[in-house]
Amino acid sequence: MSSTTPTPTPTGRAVRRLPLTGALRLGRPSDIWFKPALSVVVSVAPPNLTLLALGRLDLAMYTMAGSLCALYAHNRPYAARARVLAWVVFGMLGGLALALVAASLTSDTVVLVTVGALMAAVQKTLCDATRVGPPGNVVLTFISSAALFVPQTLGQVPGHMALAAAAAAWAWLVGMAPGLLRPHGPERRATAQALNAAAAYAATRGTADGHARTRAAAAAAVQTAWQALLAAGARSASRRALERLVVRAEVALAAPADADPRLLRTWARELCGSGPIPHAGQTPAATDELLGVAAESAAPHRPWWSRLGQLTPIAVRTALGCALAGYASLALGIGRPYWALVTAAALYQANLTLTWSRSVQRVVGNLIGVLVFALIAPLAHADGVALVLCCLALNFGAEALIGRNYWLGSICVTPMALLITEFARPQATGELITERALDTVVGALVGFAAALAVTNRRAGDRIEHALTAVDRARERAARLLAEDGPAPAALESARRGLAAALVELRATADAASGEWWQRALPQERVVLTEQSAHRTLAATVRRLGLHAPAESTNRTTEDLRP
Repeated sequence: MSSTTPTPTPTGRAVRRLPLTGALRLGRPSDIWFKPALSVVVSVAPPNLTLLALGRLDLAMYTMAGSLCALYAHNRPYAARARVLAWVVFGMLGGLALALVAASLTSDTVVLVTVGALMAAVQKTLCDATRVGPPGNVVLTFISSAALFVPQTLGQVPGHMALAAAAAAWAWLVGMAPGLLRPHGPERRATAQALNAAAAYAATRGTADGHARTRAAAAAAVQTAWQALLAAGARSASRRALERLVVRAEVALAAPADADPRLLRTWARELCGSGPIPHAGQTPAATDELLGVAAESAAPHRPWWSRLGQLTPIAVRTALGCALAGYASLALGIGRPYWALVTAAALYQANLTLTWSRSVQRVVGNLIGVLVFALIAPLAHADGVALVLCCLALNFGAEALIGRNYWLGSICVTPMALLITEFARPQATGELITERALDTVVGALVGFAAALAVTNRRAGDRIEHALTAVDRARERAARLLAEDGPAPAALESARRGLAAALVELRATADAASGEWWQRALPQERVVLTEQSAHRTLAATVRRLGLHAPAESTNRTTEDLRP
């Protein structure tokens, strides 16, 4: 039951077995799991403790809305993080304001569920289109959906919004504060991950079992590193040194048999520390290569709104699934339909296979979480201080565990969400447990049914577009290679464009392979296109003179502090 391998049928379509054990398998924790965990605690604690001291813990839901913005953008360079966090704050406050106004204008639960479902669809679409990163739309939807069912008057909205805005401003400062001590930390981590991934591929020599998947993962890591560097602002000496290291990772992808995995891993370890940035060694075309980076920095980038069209099926799934889950909860007489709505919103991933896995993880994590709540509720009910401290501990635990698997983090998220409902007044533990368990099951069943009903037949078309993009990028690079003396910056830009197109093709193919109810995918053409593009990439590396045997690489370090 853990396999996701499709079984061909006589019609050419694929029948997939639904994974269970595989969905619950634990992975490695994130390298920076402690950063969002500590950030959310530092962001949540001062507002909640202040409200506790003032005897107004009933207002903590509004400050929590702003404080939870500290969960975002921890993998972004600080120049980009400032912008992303500002947009997250804007989105959080906008959703909260709309929810509070709606709650003040009507108490019709059907209308409120409908508004919540539409808001969830918008939040999901915008988060995916802008690639804001984890925790994505789920936190935004949790806050806005819960606010819809809080009794409210229009006169109270400005004051409640002011509390949320103040907490959000503090969260922004918390998110940016580490940059004072280690301003290049995110870029260094992204470069280290690219080097480690390239080392893993180099260790296969390009021929061992699993080398294709290892190469795809390494190419994605390299592309992520470039995106981090290009978003890091001015090209300082430190950034140029990191760029040269990422180029060495790219060279390892093009010529794995000649790369030294140990050296790549050594560079990665040095980057993870606080010492100087390691020197990657000079190649004959190092200056020309950096000209290509500069050319890419100046090139226009694809705007995020151009991705909205391809997200239409996901948006429809989210709107339909959240609405039906909320209506089903109302029909069953459950008092908090927004829990079912949020459960449905949390399910939807890039394809149906991943959506199924998330459904399993959500149900398992939430059901264990309500048992955890039953254990800690007596302690949390002791007094306000205990309640706040329990929420802080669960906040930390959720971020510490969720990187290993979503269900593991949900064990902490579920009791935390239940405790938040008790900020206003203590409630019956048994009733909360029963309603949350029912809403979880209802939301998962109805939400996944909606995902089955809304097909994504455009996934195959997007593979065709991605194949065409790779073919064009490869032809551009091939034309330059055929010239007697191509401009190095143009050839480097073509190489980088081809590498990016390959990463997009692999991501598109993986997403499409997890969709159901569609025609057979051109898997053989994808493999052949990737192989041809890899050969062209290797040729550009040789032509640029970037390739150098591992043993001739200079192992000294530059005195470039983080």
